[in-house]
Amino acid sequence: MIKNGHHATGSDQRDEAGCSKPGASACSPEKRKRVVRLWCDGCYDMVHYGHSNQLRQAKAMGDYLIAGVHTDAEIAKHKGPPVFTQEERYKMVRAIKWVDEIVEGAPYVTTLETLDKYNCDFCVHGDDITLTVDGKDTYEEVKRAGRYRECKRTQGVSTTDVVGRMLLMTKAHHSNLDNPDYQQHADNFGKGPKGHSPWTGVSQFLQTSQKIIQFASGKEPQPGDTIIYVAGAFDLFHIGHVDFLEMVYKQAERPYVIVGLHFDQEVNRYKGKNYPIMNIHERTLSVLACRYVSEVVIGAPYAVGKDLLDHFKVDLVCHGKTEVFPDKDGSDPYAEPRKRGILKTIDSGNSLTTDDIVQRIIENRLQFEARNQKKEAKEMAVIEAMKRREQQDQSEAASEAAH
Repeated sequence: MIKNGHHATGSDQRDEAGCSKPGASACSPEKRKRVVRLWCDGCYDMVHYGHSNQLRQAKAMGDYLIAGVHTDAEIAKHKGPPVFTQEERYKMVRAIKWVDEIVEGAPYVTTLETLDKYNCDFCVHGDDITLTVDGKDTYEEVKRAGRYRECKRTQGVSTTDVVGRMLLMTKAHHSNLDNPDYQQHADNFGKGPKGHSPWTGVSQFLQTSQKIIQFASGKEPQPGDTIIYVAGAFDLFHIGHVDFLEMVYKQAERPYVIVGLHFDQEVNRYKGKNYPIMNIHERTLSVLACRYVSEVVIGAPYAVGKDLLDHFKVDLVCHGKTEVFPDKDGSDPYAEPRKRGILKTIDSGNSLTTDDIVQRIIENRLQFEARNQKKEAKEMAVIEAMKRREQQDQSEAASEAAH
């Protein structure tokens, strides 16, 4: 079903036309024109940089990426209730810069019919297992037809882990802390019967310069661009942030939006409790994945001062409707842009905060813990079945060799 016999894999070095990079054999003009269309689907509940990284890797396998997002009803049936509504989830996925189109209400089980309907060559999924309510692999049909590609799951983050951090209320996930309590909790939270599933368990994220480069736009501001600066924690990057950044982006004809991210200790100073839920490395990737953002300052000074404004040649500084906490010395962190007359308050029309999300999770805590244990039990059953099948194949091969 893959047209022109073109199969792309994750390791292929291809240009945007889906052709091998220079140095390989030349492409026929017909092949050069053909756009490789890809399908990804999922719940995309509590979208984090792991989801974004999957979509980034998928996009690299072709030219045009369609993301199918399941409805609340479908997710509730197979997994339990989602934290975010389908409308919120559709909007979040639309904001990820590698996604070209989204399909609302995509079926939970990926079929060849769906791939054909949207004219997609193949679907791409992470190397973890997705199971239906009765424990079947949701990608079985497309795998059999050879229209399935796999990308690497992002180590160190899962929705399960993020929920665990919220419920725990310690600061062990911050970039400067290493707390045994967190590991203990993580172990309990990702616990199912008989050991751990490698997909639902928790591991720590390790930032690399390569990952930042993969997420960054790499674009410099051009003459005629309006340079807009915003600062904050952007913790648990969510739909409230997306609505705000979209409004910021709309403030100019040719916007170049720079987001200043505060270090974990700074965020904790003004937010308290166990905030930020996501550490500075994770928040950097989450913000870079947003299509409205051009650049991120990693560990921006709390006060938006003269040096920062001059260095980036900032034309406009925006802030949302949320409260502005004073700097350590009690001063206004926006005094300089205010003095220059370049400070603008943006009303995104969305008052959702990170606190609200944590509240949603805490209210549904028991449901989530039960959901994760059920998910892990299903995954462990599949692993056992895979092991048994492997042993059976080995013993059959051994008996054949003996004859």
